[in-house]
Amino acid sequence: MLTYTTYSEAGGVGKSTLAANLADAHAQQGRDVLAIDLDPQQGSLTYLLGITTPREDGDADNLARHLIDRPKDEFSALIHDTPYGFDVIPSHNMLERLPSLLTKAEEMATDMGESFEPNTRLRDVLADAGIPAEYDTIIIDPPATVGPHLYNAVAATRSLVLPVEPTGKGMQSIEGIEDVVTNLSEKLGFDVGVLAVVPNGIGKTSNQEQYLGQIRELGYNAPVALRDRSSLFEGCWDQRCTAFHYAGYHRSRRRDYEVETLDKLRDLATHIQEAGDQ
Repeated sequence: MLTYTTYSEAGGVGKSTLAANLADAHAQQGRDVLAIDLDPQQGSLTYLLGITTPREDGDADNLARHLIDRPKDEFSALIHDTPYGFDVIPSHNMLERLPSLLTKAEEMATDMGESFEPNTRLRDVLADAGIPAEYDTIIIDPPATVGPHLYNAVAATRSLVLPVEPTGKGMQSIEGIEDVVTNLSEKLGFDVGVLAVVPNGIGKTSNQEQYLGQIRELGYNAPVALRDRSSLFEGCWDQRCTAFHYAGYHRSRRRDYEVETLDKLRDLATHIQEAGDQ
């Protein structure tokens, strides 16, 4: 089974865009894919994929309720299908309060002499719902902050896919990957793997091989580098769809450089699958 979390310490590096398009690419390759949106921001994976849910309705069932063991329906009712061949568990505004909700749930469990581990709740909930038997690929997209959202995502997947900026600041982030992985491993009590580091948004003046070389010198897998395709990816957000869907249904003509980017996303999905099988 392939499971991973898309994560970056910095916002705006294409984390959710990458998650959506990798989910699409995996599905094209015949995999049963579930994407889980743990990011409570409005501009999240849920928004990008055009999924309409009552995210402001506090009485509606949502993922946060299941994580604190207060569901209102079966877990399967949270799952939405998409036109892209993969399923999604959408975000909800209640996820903004997840840290305090988990703390209260842990305190209540302690008072009642019960076990409750706040950082592994998602893993437990998925297992109890039989999700690993239904899907062979799970992608989780948490916010770009360290906390229970990220901890739960990584505890459920044990692996990371990391988009990075091809800039001086981005290279500092690359050099800090080891600290991120080490800190997560120590916090969660197991070794966290990195399936791929993905330089995203490389411009014409950027030295692609330089960035790839630096990443590989640090011992990380960097199978592809994505050029700056602002028009393509901004179009995805405008039309609320994946890049594959946008290029196929919202472009009046074929653009070879965009086809190349889509091919790279498929190649990246393949590399991630191969790395996950090792």
